[in-house]
This record gives sequence, structure tokens and C-alpha cells, in this order.
Amino acid sequence: MIRSAFPFGRLLAVLAAFALVAAGCGGADDTVGTQADSETPRLASATLNASGATFPMAFYEEVIASFKEAQPSVTVNYAGGGSGKGRQELQDGLVDFAGSDGLVKAEDVPKYKNGEFLYVPTVTAPITVSYNLPDVKDMKLDADTVAKIFQRQITTWDDAAIKALNPDARLPSTPITVARRSDGSGTTENFTKYLVSAAPSTWTLKSGSTVEWPADTQAGNGNNGVAGIVKGTVGAVGYVDLSDAKASSLQFATLKNAAGKFVAPTLDGTSAALEGATVNADLSYDPLNAKGEKAYPIAAPTWILVYKNQTDKAKAEALKGFLTYLLNDGQDLAEDADYAPLPKSLKDKALAQLNSIVIP
Repeated sequence: MIRSAFPFGRLLAVLAAFALVAAGCGGADDTVGTQADSETPRLASATLNASGATFPMAFYEEVIASFKEAQPSVTVNYAGGGSGKGRQELQDGLVDFAGSDGLVKAEDVPKYKNGEFLYVPTVTAPITVSYNLPDVKDMKLDADTVAKIFQRQITTWDDAAIKALNPDARLPSTPITVARRSDGSGTTENFTKYLVSAAPSTWTLKSGSTVEWPADTQAGNGNNGVAGIVKGTVGAVGYVDLSDAKASSLQFATLKNAAGKFVAPTLDGTSAALEGATVNADLSYDPLNAKGEKAYPIAAPTWILVYKNQTDKAKAEALKGFLTYLLNDGQDLAEDADYAPLPKSLKDKALAQLNSIVIP
């Protein structure tokens, strides 16, 4: 009898090890990705269509692309078009979710076709006051001056009010061209809400997703449309989210906040504004004109609106999976896209709220 040079017990151990490796390599149909996300179930095939706010669009596009890698069977289409368009299309049942930088008016809530909806906070970012004066750097403005510029009460860049805030700047007599949104816009709503709060005795146009702008202002569609007008017109000024302002290489003003400090539109300034914001039970909140010394005064929130009661199982699971991903892995993408991630306390509340989505 010939005895094997390789002990039988060791052979069994090697075979068992190979079996474990093989098992680890298999099962790709049940889980997604690497060990780090191996607990995430693979979602069934589904297509989600959405529209709405352009303010967070650069962030949503990053998250959608990353989510597609994690869940290749799910397609998410986000068309933008402005917060007003998103809210209206969700109301009419034309989209699976909507992006909105503003809240639904109380009188419109009963009009939503599928009933109760949720506000899911996603990120926060500064709204810049961007301008085109090639030879003027580090512009400083306060709320009253911004209000007068956008109401066309200040019409040239060498106006005494601007000079008083920028005594060392060589301000030209260039006419000011005001660029603003043409569509129903949450960016407009937050910008005008800031002026109502910070310049109550000066700002007369009220607030809303649309306002009655002076006739000689120029209208652009979406944040990128306003950015395009500012970029292409010497002397122009407009309100633009930080991501689009940076993408267009625009200059933006440093604004005087509620504490009397001049603060640049940065993510740190935005996060500082969130620290003092009160979060309501429905996860709405208002960080505009915050009191902190480091707070940027036009720090704007944004939400995804989604119906609580879903009617399609595959879409409902895909929607909940996408929103969960956005609030977890997606937050890591926020800063690179020029948005401030949610504070942990608010993120945890948003994740908990997703459990109230009813999947048929």
C-alpha cells in the first residue's frame, strides 16, 4: 500500500478553503458590489422619472451615476426644469419624485393626486450673488444694497451705496444688468425670502418661486441660464447656486450676515448656517439669514418630494433604495459637487422617515 505524501486531513482542509473562496465569488445575483456593501440587496428592474430644482442638479447627477453602478437594473432620470415644474408634475402624477428648494403652499397640498407626500432633505448650498466686473475683485455687499440692485434702484456699479461698502475698489460707471430666473424657481424663492428677512424695509417685491421683476431685467432658464447671462455680459449680476457659479468661473460677492460679518459663499459658511436652524416635524427647515458669525446668509435648503403611498412595487423599492443611497453613500459626493452634506442628526431623521414609505 502506498501512503500519500500529502496528509489526507490537510487535503480536506485545502478543499474546504477552495469551497469557501468559490462561495465568496458566487452569489452575485443576490447582492451588490464588494464586501463593504454586500448587505445591499440587488433591486429589480425599474425606471424612475423626476423633474424639478436645478439648484441641486449637479449633486443629483453625481449620485444618479454612482447609484447606477451599484444598482445597474435601476434607471433614474432627473430632468430639472425648476422647483415649480417638479412640484406641479408630482402633483399631477407625471413623475415618481420631484426636486424642490421650496415648500408646497398650504392651499396646494390637497391637490396632490396621490395624497400625502414627504419632504426628504438632501443637501444644502450657498446661493451666490455673482457678478461680471473683470477688474473688481472681492466685492462686498449687504442685504439692503442687494435689494436695491435687484429692484433696479441702483443701476450703475459706482453707486454711492456700493462705494461705501468697497472704499478701496475702483468701481466703474458700468450699467448694472440684472439676471434672474424665468422659470418657477426654488432658488428665486430662497433668494427673495432672504431679502424679505434681511432687508424688510427695502425689499418690496415679496418672495416666491416667481416674483414681478422690473421689466428691464434679463431672464434665464435654470441656474445655468442665469449664470450664462452673467458670464456673457460685462456689468451683469445674478443669483446663482455655488456649483453653477464655479462651473461658469463667475466672481461672487462676500455678503454681510445677520451678525454684521462679511462671509463668502462657502460650504463651511453654509454648514454654520445650518447649526442654528430649527428642523420641523416634516423635516422642513430654514437656514436663511442665520445669526451665527460664520454663517453665510443665503444658505439654501433643498428636498426631494415623494409620495408616501406608492402604487408600483418595483418602483417603490427602487425609489426607497435610491433615496437611502443618496442619504448614505451619496453624502460623500456632496462636497466635490460644491454642496454641504446634511448634519448627521438631520440625515438620521431623513433615513428614519423613509420607513414610512408604503410599498405595495
